[in-house]
Amino acid sequence: MRTIMGAFLNIYPLLSVYFLFIYYVSFSLPSTCNLRRQFYLNKMHKSGDVVLGGLFEVHYTSVFPELTFKSEPQQPICKGFDTLGFRHAMTMAFAVDEINKNSNILPNLTLGYSLYDNCGALVIGFSGALSLASGQQQQFLLRENCSGSPPVLGIIGDHYSTFSIAIANVLGLYKMPIVSYFATCSCLSDQQRFPTFFRTIPSDAFQVRAIIHILKHFGWTWVGLLVSDDDYGLHVAQSFQSDLAESRETCLAYLEVLPWDSDPGELKRIVNLIKTSTARVVIVFAHEIHMIQLMEEVAQQNVTGRQWIASETWTTAAILQTQELTPYLSGTLGIAIRRGEIPGLIDFLLKIRPDTNDSNGNNLVKQFWEHTFKCKFNPADREDMESVCTGDENVELAETEFLDVSNLRPEYNVYKAVYALAYALDDMLQCEPGKGPFTGHSCARLDSLEPWQLLHYLQKVNFSTAFGDQVSFDENGDALPIYDVMNWLQLPDGKVKIQNVGEVKKSDSGDEVLTLDEDKIFWNTDSKKPIRSVCSESCPPGTRKAIERRQPECCFSCISCSEGKISNKTNSLECFSCPEDFWSSPQRDQCILKKTEFLSYQEPLGICLTTTSLLGTFICAVVLGIFIYHRRTPVVRANNSELSFLLLVSLKLCFLCSLLFIGQPRLWTCQLRHAAFGISFVLCVSCILVKTMVVLAVFKASKAGGGANLKWFGAMQQRGTVLFLTCIQAAICVAWLVSSSPTPYKNMQYHNDKIVYECAVGSTVAFAVLLGYIGILAIVSFFLAFLARNLPNNFNEAKLITFSMLIFCAVWVAFVPAYINSPGKYADAVEVFAILASSFGLLLALFGPKCYLILLKPDRNTKKAIIGRHTKS
Repeated sequence: MRTIMGAFLNIYPLLSVYFLFIYYVSFSLPSTCNLRRQFYLNKMHKSGDVVLGGLFEVHYTSVFPELTFKSEPQQPICKGFDTLGFRHAMTMAFAVDEINKNSNILPNLTLGYSLYDNCGALVIGFSGALSLASGQQQQFLLRENCSGSPPVLGIIGDHYSTFSIAIANVLGLYKMPIVSYFATCSCLSDQQRFPTFFRTIPSDAFQVRAIIHILKHFGWTWVGLLVSDDDYGLHVAQSFQSDLAESRETCLAYLEVLPWDSDPGELKRIVNLIKTSTARVVIVFAHEIHMIQLMEEVAQQNVTGRQWIASETWTTAAILQTQELTPYLSGTLGIAIRRGEIPGLIDFLLKIRPDTNDSNGNNLVKQFWEHTFKCKFNPADREDMESVCTGDENVELAETEFLDVSNLRPEYNVYKAVYALAYALDDMLQCEPGKGPFTGHSCARLDSLEPWQLLHYLQKVNFSTAFGDQVSFDENGDALPIYDVMNWLQLPDGKVKIQNVGEVKKSDSGDEVLTLDEDKIFWNTDSKKPIRSVCSESCPPGTRKAIERRQPECCFSCISCSEGKISNKTNSLECFSCPEDFWSSPQRDQCILKKTEFLSYQEPLGICLTTTSLLGTFICAVVLGIFIYHRRTPVVRANNSELSFLLLVSLKLCFLCSLLFIGQPRLWTCQLRHAAFGISFVLCVSCILVKTMVVLAVFKASKAGGGANLKWFGAMQQRGTVLFLTCIQAAICVAWLVSSSPTPYKNMQYHNDKIVYECAVGSTVAFAVLLGYIGILAIVSFFLAFLARNLPNNFNEAKLITFSMLIFCAVWVAFVPAYINSPGKYADAVEVFAILASSFGLLLALFGPKCYLILLKPDRNTKKAIIGRHTKS
């Protein structure tokens, strides 16, 4: 669709020119002079050495009679006198008059002008342009007795983009410079198609970008667009769609083309669409006549609660500032042509008077006079309630906006356009012979000036106005772009005041810069704040946008980011994964450090295990103290007190090694915990094994011929056996640490949002060998103790050892599956529990009964008591 529209926009001006040529040639063949007299009745002329042409919309509509080949063509009727359009024309007349009075520019040369009214019709405006250029080519001089304006070197105008496209297409063939003050179509920036076209108003491309900046500033992402059915509107629509597609931030809820003719059905449909659409912002690129028709239907359907955005064509239109439309249009924001000041213009306008003796030359002034004072110069043309014009009426007393020069915008562009041509002409005439830019370094001569020569200098013109604005043209013929941002302020009396609230201009870097004074903006809402206009509310951080199928990008759903992913911006298109050591916050809007989990001293479980470990250590110390204090008693001495002391020390080490499993794992704790655990328990079990073996040896020695066995179980042999068995475990631990040492490990497999600190064993085989060796010693001890459990000795520890080993083996048999199935810190807790349980089992089973006798039954801790019990047994 966009391709078709683009192709249409490219060929439409050429088609227009083609049909205009047919029209012109067809009706000029019978009588070219008559056609000129009829079509060019609305004009003004002032002679001069050099003449500038002007095309203005003094009437905004025209009626054409039915045309046939059987009769002379009839004069089209121009209707709807446009006072502001006439002021535009008078501004050109004033600028020419001011230049003629200024000795610093074009001295000794008088500028003239020929001004024509296009009557709001392309054919009339195009014919006026051909008339201005007719002196350049012989084919337009069909009859020598045809009266007309002298040829011109440059043209100011036309008002409409469509008119300018048609005129520039043809007059570009003659290298005729055209400087428009109001044509904004971005297509006119194409210097290949329009090499002689310049303008003092920014193009629609800049205006579209300026409005998009306003939309972004207030967060309006869902808007409607209305355009006029001409080159101006269609190119704006194309530019808007292109720029919005690039920005990807704002979408069009609808795009409608306003009909040129007042089609009630079509207007009713468009206004109903505005009323039912969820878009609360409506942008209108159309002319005043379209807005009048549109707003009448808006008032008819009572469409309120809309924020209107105005293009420069109707931002300051006084015809829309009525009591009936104020409730709907107040608060409007719009782009307006740069306002300027033109000193002396008001005095010039006050001096304008119709020349009653001139039947043709200043007929535009006469029409202005008749329109302003509701009178007629020709008594025969009077209607009811109309008087005869005298020409002496006081303009200052008339109710007209003609003299209101407080808000000069198009006029300021006209003023700059005239001065641009004048400065270009001045530069051209100051050329030094032999240093010119033309063939052979020649200069242009006043008696043979050609438009193409002026075109060369116009491309390089650069000057500043009295208002302080710089005027120059870029490679596309566009002036330095700047727009005022306007706001429709509703006054207490119901009237509207158009106030300036900012500006949009191009910066030195080439970007558009929007400056707004938001405190001055009047909003037509109950809250006195900007309205919301979005298809979907913004997705907050922690969510992502999901574009709905077959919907514009501005219509979307918000989906929460999954665990481990975040979005920290509004309207994110995707969620991002957090780094390895981070996890998403509950709101999914930031990555936070993962919680670390290990068996901590601060948590209840860690506190309980630590307390139990210290309690066991303390009990061991107490028992050791008791045994040392009562070391000479029979109970302590009966079963190798040295091994008992060593066993208590080893149990104390077993209790203390459990502390290495509590707290955040570090390299040294990981390496030490299993080694200390393995060596401590082997030392403990070795002592028990040796004690059991001593019991068996003593029993065999009591029998005949068994005394020789005791030599193998002396004190040195007992110590050597314990040391040897312990060294084997130490060797296993050293080999383990050297080959595959345990290291701290961040385990993230148990929980996504937690880091479980644990010690990786490094070598599972080494760990199994360590536990297996302890198990073998424990089983051997259990087996030997079980065999010696019934030996007849009052101090026989076999029963106690059997029971202690039973507890020890049961604990560690249960430990293995529990350890394997416990995740994270609970594996450490299971191991600590096994260490403490087995240590307490050994401590209580081996030393509990002895402490009972020593402390509570001292009478039984004597040799006599022992012998007595032995006799009874």
